Amino acid sequence: MAFTEMDFEQPVNPANPVDLVERLASLNDWSFERSNDYEISLSIAGKWTDYHVSFQWMSEIEALHLACAFDVKVPEARQGEVLKLLATVNEQLWVGHFDLWTDEGMVMYRNALVLAGGATASGRQCEAMLKSALEAAERCFPAFQYVIWAGKTAKEAMDATLFETAGEA
Repeated sequence: MAFTEMDFEQPVNPANPVDLVERLASLNDWSFERSNDYEISLSIAGKWTDYHVSFQWMSEIEALHLACAFDVKVPEARQGEVLKLLATVNEQLWVGHFDLWTDEGMVMYRNALVLAGGATASGRQCEAMLKSALEAAERCFPAFQYVIWAGKTAKEAMDATLFETAGEA
């Protein structure tokens, strides 16, 4: 996924990284809504589905939180197998993780950028957070579908969708 090069000449509030995310969304013509000074929601079309990404500046813990949800509703009967899949997928991730919100039956990717002690975020850091979220969601979406709609086990979904290819055909 290629993002537009950000122009950092325009001033932004260095204490509020949500401003950087808004600029990133504007430069890429993504639909977004800024609900307040400390939260922004983006809608980004992916290969498999649309992704709903929320960035929230949490000043009390000095962290920029990212949550990426997608249109996958997990029926109660499949939640146990989805949890097994999440555990296996999360073992492979270097940053961020997937969660299942059982009350809503929703799968979500989450990550945070800790900026303790007055550190400020850069546009590149915000871009990297978003890129890793979208790449993880795109890569794992078919596995979730296998478990939820095809009735496969977590292992079968992993074997069928999350393999690495080497070389060229």
